[in-house]
Amino acid sequence: MELIKRNFRKIIMILILILFSSLLRSGEEEDKILLLKIGNERLKNKTVDISADKIYSLREGKPIPFSKMIKEMRDTHFVYVGETHNSLPMHEIQSKIIQTLYEQDRELSVGLEMYPVSSQEVLNKWSMGILLRDEFIRESQWYVNWNYNFGFYENIFRFTKENKIPLYALNVPRTIIREIRFKGWDSISEEEKKMVPQPNLSHKEHRSLIRTIFESTEMPHQMKGKGLEMAFEGLYRAQSAWDEVMAFNAHEANRKEKGKMVVLAGSGHLLYNLGINRRANERSSLPHKTVICVVVPEDRESVKVSRSLADYIWGISEEKLSAFPSVGLRFKKFDGLQNLVIETKPIDGAARHADFEKGDVVLSVDGESFSDINELRIYLAQFKWNDEVEFSLLRNAQQVKVVLKFQTPEEKNKGTE
Repeated sequence: MELIKRNFRKIIMILILILFSSLLRSGEEEDKILLLKIGNERLKNKTVDISADKIYSLREGKPIPFSKMIKEMRDTHFVYVGETHNSLPMHEIQSKIIQTLYEQDRELSVGLEMYPVSSQEVLNKWSMGILLRDEFIRESQWYVNWNYNFGFYENIFRFTKENKIPLYALNVPRTIIREIRFKGWDSISEEEKKMVPQPNLSHKEHRSLIRTIFESTEMPHQMKGKGLEMAFEGLYRAQSAWDEVMAFNAHEANRKEKGKMVVLAGSGHLLYNLGINRRANERSSLPHKTVICVVVPEDRESVKVSRSLADYIWGISEEKLSAFPSVGLRFKKFDGLQNLVIETKPIDGAARHADFEKGDVVLSVDGESFSDINELRIYLAQFKWNDEVEFSLLRNAQQVKVVLKFQTPEEKNKGTE
């Protein structure tokens, strides 16, 4: 039973990584996620072939210039731009869209998935130009709120600060979503319910989308049957709650501003206009557009997608190596203990291939002690591919040395030859 529980938690974590941060790509001739017959009634039975470095209007079913896409956004209140969190090309596209829309509408604002509403005051200070870069990372607790290198987003934040563009936090603390995932919306407190409107869990097409993504992940034998359904229902509650709260906060923020809002969120929250975008539209019916990126593998000329997937698809070339390596470590702080603790055995990033275990106490990193999660992650964020970091850990009353290597796939393959 304990093994099943551990597998359940691991599968949920893997699925959340895939669902909330994945950039749409196809390694096969056809990807079910890209070709679902859901969404826009007029377009859901039609497809288009997407090539790299081209923007496609799915309404027209053909490539269009960037300038035409921006012109078509003139009368919209919301522009949703999906992302893969660790894709620098995707964030460069987001930055370009924000900069160009700002030229069109100086009343522009930006909504951010990565921050909970409790961080709003710090975002205000950044937009007003009060904080320096490193001050902002520390005061906003970037590496506590988000698992990705600030460098991916740096150009976006720099531009918003230089032009005093209002930033809005759209999210809530993860602990609330975690509670909903395991126990449902009714289990959270009355105060928390004010932050997270009760999500609708009955939308058939949205459930079909999340189910397809869910089933694309290989499950261990122990997760089949009843365990599989429990995993899906928990994941679906979390996804729906996340979409609902971000739609609510985007809607509330937009009411305070005169111009349009650009919403930056993982693509899984926006596909087929069924996530944040649908739920925000149900609140106000204000016009919106959605832009999604699809990766075209280097061995393919194009990727086939449903024309109901979004309003615009931006085809991008496959990235051989992410700009910043992922650490893959999650830390926890315990009352009465100054040292940080490894929260879970790593399942992704560079740490996945190193000898870390859940419950390891971090004595030092490169000889330096850390008692703050954000500070340790700031330190780790400075390292590049092929760098190494040495951890000194306390495990089962024994001191253990673990070297974390940020190996590129090429270097990793050399080591196995």
